[in-house]
Amino acid sequence: MTDYFAHESAFVDDGAKVGAGTKIWHFCHVMPGAEIGENCSLGQNVVVMPGTKIGNNVKIQNNVSLYEGVILEDDVFCGPSCVFTNVSTPRSHVSRRGEYETTLVKRGAAIGANATVVCGMTLGEYAFIGAGAVVTSDVPAYALMVGVPARRVGWMCNCGERLHLSNGEGKCERCGLAYRESGGRLEPIASP
Repeated sequence: MTDYFAHESAFVDDGAKVGAGTKIWHFCHVMPGAEIGENCSLGQNVVVMPGTKIGNNVKIQNNVSLYEGVILEDDVFCGPSCVFTNVSTPRSHVSRRGEYETTLVKRGAAIGANATVVCGMTLGEYAFIGAGAVVTSDVPAYALMVGVPARRVGWMCNCGERLHLSNGEGKCERCGLAYRESGGRLEPIASP
């Protein structure tokens, strides 16, 4: 007996590790060697390839494929149909199996619907990738990224609210956490 839920149309292959309380919905495929933490949710038609690591409390919406080399830390959100790649220069007639690149999505980051994350990137803690954005470079923690290619247009609190800074400092209007910007980076400076 398992301590996670998998819909009858989902396939969880032998050799996959799935944590307690995780829910795997319609038409998903979790392959051998994939690791999924506790209390995750995989929406309809999610594919998790071998060598993929998913932390705890990760929400993956419909139609997302996680290829070998993708690592999602705890509390990550992947919006519907967001895209990850794992090879920089794919060709169908050239095997690139030994060239998979690591993509790291750090704790609490959110990726909007239809966004694309090119392989080899690191998305910082609590970064927020807008719907349809194309991430082609590393993303700092708390950054709000939009566009093609994605560019930083602001900062986000770890609770998900956009921050409004004045003279390099600001306080979240929702949770009260204070932040300071310095050298193109944002850091929390006080608890509410």
